[in-house]
Amino acid sequence: MNGGAREIDSLQNARAKKWLALSESRGIRKHGEFILSGRKTVPEALARYGSRFTAALARTESDLNRLALPSSVERYVLAKPLFEALDMNGTGFPLLVGAVPEMAAADFSKPAKGFELVLALGDPSNLGAALRSAAAFGANRIVLMEGAAHPFHPKALRGGANAQFGLTFLKGGDWAALADAKGPLAALDGAGCDIEAYEWPENLRLVLGEEGRGLPPGLKAATLAIRTTGAVESLNATVAASLALSARYRRISRG
Repeated sequence: MNGGAREIDSLQNARAKKWLALSESRGIRKHGEFILSGRKTVPEALARYGSRFTAALARTESDLNRLALPSSVERYVLAKPLFEALDMNGTGFPLLVGAVPEMAAADFSKPAKGFELVLALGDPSNLGAALRSAAAFGANRIVLMEGAAHPFHPKALRGGANAQFGLTFLKGGDWAALADAKGPLAALDGAGCDIEAYEWPENLRLVLGEEGRGLPPGLKAATLAIRTTGAVESLNATVAASLALSARYRRISRG
């Protein structure tokens, strides 16, 4: 349908309650949906990934008409309090409701299929930024370990700038699952070998440790270090991931 929009005035409406729950990872997992916001990201996502969205939410019908909505996307005009509660980034621009893609379990009994980035970043903003770097440098398969933020959390979506829609996500389970992983495994560690000299295998899992906790003990992996001045003890996990992905991209681009 793409005719007149449906109006929702109450925060107690069943759809409103579901959308409000999408502000947290628990609600996203329960309903299998997410909300995308942003004056730039919403039109771009519609243009490239329009089939991923099921509904558009706005304050007025004229706001909805600003978007090139596919006929399959339902249109809703929301009362101001409801819209503002959903518009967590305060953009005032229409919001999109989309379906979270299915995430298969990672199979560590087999080598990686190409390059896989293994993450457990618990801060959704940091995870979103890391996903943006992953997309920029061609790391399209992301393994999310237990404790990782949901990649379609509103803050992760904001940090990712639509990167999520071009990535494949796998569920990795807890760190013990990596103990007997088959195939090459590498990890970032300040005491490792210089990452600039590393010969990146075509099939590889690159592990980024948890914020503040680092790598799990006993992980059997080639350790790679990013050279710094030593003025700080360590790099932010997202910055380290971006530098590592850039190093890999430069090396494989040179052939």
